[in-house]
Amino acid sequence: MAKETKTNAMRILEKNQIDYQVHYYPCQEFMDGVSVAKAINKPQEACFKTLVTQGRSKSYYVFVIPVADELDLKKAAASVGEKSVEMIPVKDITSVTGYIRGGCSPIGMKKNYRTVIHSSGAATDRIIVSAGRLGAQIEMAPDDLIKVTGGTFADIIL
Repeated sequence: MAKETKTNAMRILEKNQIDYQVHYYPCQEFMDGVSVAKAINKPQEACFKTLVTQGRSKSYYVFVIPVADELDLKKAAASVGEKSVEMIPVKDITSVTGYIRGGCSPIGMKKNYRTVIHSSGAATDRIIVSAGRLGAQIEMAPDDLIKVTGGTFADIIL
């Protein structure tokens, strides 16, 4: 395989001297998280997807949840002190985050949005999230993900 280009997320991890591992997989277009977990031969429980919402206040929030689960919008809103949050339209992902659908990492977005990671992430030795482009995932310690995103853990799934 040719030398892979580093993503913003990888550069941020290196700048912060955080140990991480990259998992590459063949991908030309959006794949759901369960398929990505299979493609990199990792358990679904360790693989998390990044979801971006907008609150009633018009602020954006990032939620990182296990790939097989669904975000509970009420719990998500409560975790960030909003009355309600809604998923942003797919067409707005790039303009809000700087990433594309299927390659949206919680690390290195255009702005540092408030980030909440599902509490199951705290119970794993390693957590896997998008590396910031299609075909690449990054694995690291959950506490390191908290460190670089300024995130918190909370119960935010159905």
